[in-house]
Amino acid sequence: MSIKENIKPWIPTLLFLPIVLWLIYNGGKFIIIIDHFNLLIHEGGHGIFRIFGDFIYTLGGTLMQIIIPSLFIFYFVKNEKRIGAQLSLIWLGQNLFNISLYAGDAFERKLPLLGGKKVYHDWTHLLNQTGLILHAKEVGYFFYVLGIIALVFCLTLPLLMKDYEKAKISLDIK
Repeated sequence: MSIKENIKPWIPTLLFLPIVLWLIYNGGKFIIIIDHFNLLIHEGGHGIFRIFGDFIYTLGGTLMQIIIPSLFIFYFVKNEKRIGAQLSLIWLGQNLFNISLYAGDAFERKLPLLGGKKVYHDWTHLLNQTGLILHAKEVGYFFYVLGIIALVFCLTLPLLMKDYEKAKISLDIK
């Protein structure tokens, strides 16, 4: 492989780097367009998971914020569409940062909720149910770290998918 062929997969990564750094710096604070879309996915998750009982119904919004971008990641990786996979990893990381803010707010409940004061805070309910309400900040940090991991995978995907392609080629030969 020539140097040009080795560098080419990293060009989108260099373009994504400022976005990744900004997301880490922003830490999940509201981003107008994407967060409205993610809110729809979150709320839809409650409806989808309603049949599984109170706990899973409440968790369903967060689950959908993780499941939907993960399905896109799976699709793009399986079909060797690295840039799509990278964008989906950015989307997942952004969702995980958003979840980290929501979970971390469970004890203090300062975030405005979509229904005002009439609705309950998902993560307050979940962490009360599990006895972890006093550890809301730590749960939030956990999701923040998962978001950083997703973004690191985004930035290293050209390297990881190169190994994936080599493994696929070696399996085809046998």
